[in-house]
Amino acid sequence: MQLCETASSMPSILTGENLFQALTVLPEYDEDIRWADASQRLLALSDFYDIYFPSVMSMEIYTKMYTSLLRSLQKKGTRLATLQQLENHRTTIGLESRGIIGGADSFTIIGPSGIGKSSAIERTISLLNGRRVIVTEHPFCKVIPVLSVQCPFDCSVKNMLHEILRAVDEAIGTAYYPMAVHAKATTDMLIGAVSQAALNHIGLLIVDEIQNVVAHRNGNMLIATLTQLINSSGISICLVGTPECILFFEKAIHLARRTTGLRFDPLPFDDYFHSVCHLLLTYSFVRKPIESTEALIRWLYEHTGGLVGVLISLIHDAQEIAILHQTEALDMAALQAAYQSRMSSIHIHTTRSQPRGTSSVGGHSRLNRTSHSSPAAECRSLAGLIQETKNCHLSIVQLLQNQDLIKEIDV
Repeated sequence: MQLCETASSMPSILTGENLFQALTVLPEYDEDIRWADASQRLLALSDFYDIYFPSVMSMEIYTKMYTSLLRSLQKKGTRLATLQQLENHRTTIGLESRGIIGGADSFTIIGPSGIGKSSAIERTISLLNGRRVIVTEHPFCKVIPVLSVQCPFDCSVKNMLHEILRAVDEAIGTAYYPMAVHAKATTDMLIGAVSQAALNHIGLLIVDEIQNVVAHRNGNMLIATLTQLINSSGISICLVGTPECILFFEKAIHLARRTTGLRFDPLPFDDYFHSVCHLLLTYSFVRKPIESTEALIRWLYEHTGGLVGVLISLIHDAQEIAILHQTEALDMAALQAAYQSRMSSIHIHTTRSQPRGTSSVGGHSRLNRTSHSSPAAECRSLAGLIQETKNCHLSIVQLLQNQDLIKEIDV
């Protein structure tokens, strides 16, 4: 495979204002829609979820995915890739093999649910040739720029490998999955088959919901399999998950080295959050829109925890309730009703808002690894707390409340 046929097929990398404009999605909006009948407005209101206002987080994800994809494509057709194909074939027939090509350019995207990781990834994919397949002529081959799969809930290694093969078959019309099932391949043989398919046909592999590995006994095995896949396929693999998987990756150096990447917190109460709120509130589908005031924006921050996904859902549902109940006003009553009736399962720790202008990276500050608690508090291990609950006949919740580690709030 000619190197220029794959790497050169990528669009030019975007930066600065050009990237911001390319990532932004603002659906068409006509103020006259506020005076249409309820059915029309409810249908138009669905466009509210299409709004995307990028932050520096979005730009960092785009840049990381672009460069990782480029490095992955540059390996295809090389001498090392050919040697790795031979090694992978040995694995598929049950012989010993080794990783030659390596994959040190793999990375993670870690952040809480609702922060906008998935939206940023989808917007990036749309800019990286979208879902189109790269076709080369010498030799003939099809390459999927970005392939997305989800980590199985039960962390089954075979299910994960089968899902990758199914996704490849669906994208380019191959028959890797039925061949693997027919051959009754062992796990090691499956790893060889998936490595071969990835080396030939995948640029960047995204594994979402990777936090599933934390709570399941098969988690270590699945991560070991992905590590082996990284080493024997040469492609870039992006692991996407929530902060609970950070300690899991950091406990072993071989995991930490291969899973360095992007980590994000919820938005602070800063200018970017204000801009997002001002933008969303301009899309009014009720007769009486609400004025975007400082007090309103602070209320929105305290009730969404700085999570953009929750913010969008809250404003959308408030307008939907106002239309359905014929109150026709996006006001605090509608917002309160949406928060109470639609988001009762979301328990957000409503801490005091950060002062406007708090320093952050694109509105998404890095995870702070420095603890400001006292040394005594740092030494309180979970095992110690559990033992204290037994000694003092307390519930674990009561003890954690006494230690100011958790706070009960009304929702």
